[in-house]
Amino acid sequence: MDFQIKNKTAIVCASSQGLGKAAALELASEGVNLVISSRNEEKLLSVKKEIENLTNTKIVSVVADLNKPEDIENLYAKAHSELGPIDILINNAGGPPPSNFDSLNDEDWLKAFNLTMMSSIRLSKLVLPDMKNRNWGRIINISSVSVKTPVPGLFLSNSLRMGVLGWSKALSDEVAPKGVTVNSVCPGSTRTARITNIFQSQSEATDRTIEEIESHAAANIPMLRIGEPKELAALIAFLASERASYMTGLAIQVDGGSARTFY
Repeated sequence: MDFQIKNKTAIVCASSQGLGKAAALELASEGVNLVISSRNEEKLLSVKKEIENLTNTKIVSVVADLNKPEDIENLYAKAHSELGPIDILINNAGGPPPSNFDSLNDEDWLKAFNLTMMSSIRLSKLVLPDMKNRNWGRIINISSVSVKTPVPGLFLSNSLRMGVLGWSKALSDEVAPKGVTVNSVCPGSTRTARITNIFQSQSEATDRTIEEIESHAAANIPMLRIGEPKELAALIAFLASERASYMTGLAIQVDGGSARTFY
């Protein structure tokens, strides 16, 4: 299937590992030129080299901390300077740490809000003028299945990702007449460093091994396994494509059937 996005330009946030890296690789395989970002320069340069070895796309790497508005502005400025207007934005950031309500203070809430929600809002505000002027654009938020089914021990994620979902749905209405779509993808348990950390946290809290934690998690998924990053990346590439031009305002889970909801 031709996704008709060859030579489009995308910013993929938090793309030095995990879901962001998988999304960057998938888009590059479709001929999309990329701006990749991360706080870790060493990992970022490694991913840049890896993608360049696998594809013929243009890759620009920018070190950025999405907690900092000035870093977000610098990321966009370098992206625009090097590759021109942005066609596709993949909003992604490291998820809030595991938590329960009693353990959280105001600083924890504000820090998680700044990273989880404001990074998406700030970047979207920067890329949208060009998208609307060109009557084409794709904004895709990497969220979590926690917006469909709250995940025990992820109180910040359960709460704040719902805010991102509400914002993106409202935004999708505003920009749809300009040919811009706004969607969210909601991964379930997926084999990334974050899920490893969650399993580690649960292991320490329950005295079970990480292997036992993963086995238990898989047993509660209808497909009886943890997902792979490339499985989410395939959906991201489709939503970024011309083929998905009539799909907007959606939150689509990739979770092996684990969410107990019809929508």
